Amino acid sequence: MHPPLPPSWPFAPREPGPGPGTRTAALPGLEGLWTLQAVPGLDLDGAPEPLGGAFGRGGVFRCGDAVIRPYRRGGLVRHVNAALYPGPARFDREFQVHRALWEAGFPTVEPLGWGFRPRLWGCEGVFLTRFAGGAPWPRAWDAAALPQVRALIAALCAWGLYAPDLNATNFQVLPDGRVLALDWDRARWMPGVDLAGRYESRLARSLQKLGAPPEFVI
Repeated sequence: MHPPLPPSWPFAPREPGPGPGTRTAALPGLEGLWTLQAVPGLDLDGAPEPLGGAFGRGGVFRCGDAVIRPYRRGGLVRHVNAALYPGPARFDREFQVHRALWEAGFPTVEPLGWGFRPRLWGCEGVFLTRFAGGAPWPRAWDAAALPQVRALIAALCAWGLYAPDLNATNFQVLPDGRVLALDWDRARWMPGVDLAGRYESRLARSLQKLGAPPEFVI
């Protein structure tokens, strides 16, 4: 569950689509069978195409109209456990947050579902979204995107949603100049908390690390 939209919400909500269903399927480019919670009609046929500009922890690829992002751990943990999780609850939580944002009209890619497969003492996971055709913001450092980035963060703060991993690489600039925000892993609603400073601090570290021009200040 999530809190109601704030009165100042600047985006037009989308019509809710059908809920995800459960099925077992092979995923192109990945081993074994996966249990998927995915929207009806999802087509994953075809050869996988790596997305080299993803700026993530590796392994993100496109298959037809879908993007498949394997879950990968960051920090020092990745050296001893790169991809195993105790269970699939984390994947489902990201999907619920992402779907709420999508239905609220927030500028993000369309969430299509998630999947997992048992492995060793836990499971591996993947997240599926619609391919949008944009490029990561740090590829060009388009200054025209900066006001949109600020507006997206302000909207998240107004709704009380905190995404601790939201950094400059998770903003995608479409060919028409629109900006989307991606990756809601570990995001959670924190109503009544001043989130602006947290977002500003996280993005400032990201901008500095990636070598953004000095005028790029959130």
